[in-house]
Amino acid sequence: MWKYILKRLGLAVVTVFIIITLTFFSMNAIPGGPFEKEKAPDPAVRAVLEERFHLNKPVGVQFLYYIADLFQGDFGISLKTGRDIMQTLTESFAVSARLGGVAALSALVVGLVLGSIAALRRNGVFDRVIIFFTTLFVSVPSFVLATILLLTFCLKLNWFQVWSATGQQNYFLPILALALYPMSYITRLTKSSMLDVLGQDYIRTARSKGVAESKVIYKHALRNALIPVITYMGPMVAYILTGSLVVETVFTIGGLGSKFVTGITNRDYPMIMATTIFLAVLMVIATLISDLIYKLVDPKISFD
Repeated sequence: MWKYILKRLGLAVVTVFIIITLTFFSMNAIPGGPFEKEKAPDPAVRAVLEERFHLNKPVGVQFLYYIADLFQGDFGISLKTGRDIMQTLTESFAVSARLGGVAALSALVVGLVLGSIAALRRNGVFDRVIIFFTTLFVSVPSFVLATILLLTFCLKLNWFQVWSATGQQNYFLPILALALYPMSYITRLTKSSMLDVLGQDYIRTARSKGVAESKVIYKHALRNALIPVITYMGPMVAYILTGSLVVETVFTIGGLGSKFVTGITNRDYPMIMATTIFLAVLMVIATLISDLIYKLVDPKISFD
């Protein structure tokens, strides 16, 4: 197992480096710069700023400067706010993790329950209702769903206040907007996997031996049906924990996603790079953890 982990970590380093390289050069290939706004600074001030952040040097040289700072754990400072990027990332991720953690857990639990019910009640009323709504939520884009929730429950019905980081009751709608798509996907994935497992010979053998139905479902069927769900959970957790960019923007949440959008709008190069690296590392780690969980669910799986 350790050999597999070290191999995956090596591939992760290569993957993250490729992402850093592509993001850096793509970002700098776009015409314009962070100081070319309507209220541009004085040419002398702008020259000093460009010298300070190495923006007056060739892109290749800028990349080498950035990599050198990155190896020292320095993500730089924001070109717009002057704040330390690492401090901003830490504060923003705390908000995104709080929302994303609850959304991910809710999506997993509800998805597994609904998917199991749909599989066990195949072609029944519960199955048809569950599949109808999960298909609907999978089809609706997140920005449309978030906007509908905001307009309906905040502005029209006034059941919830518009987002406030100090109000616990205001977490519900952003969490719902983040969780509905992955919950629906997990539901459909669980149903499909459960139906496949329930048709296997060892399930029929267990039932013919008089094994309790609950034990057949939970110990044999559901456990083996979890493999596809675990495959999806790695990228899903990474995506949710960083927060949907659109959902955080719609609900004006000061999470990592909104910082990323603001960084792109302001051409804040250090912020764009830092959030991209953070997301890439989180995605790689989440995927590795999901692969390792395979072994816990099914000991017969080999990493060789």
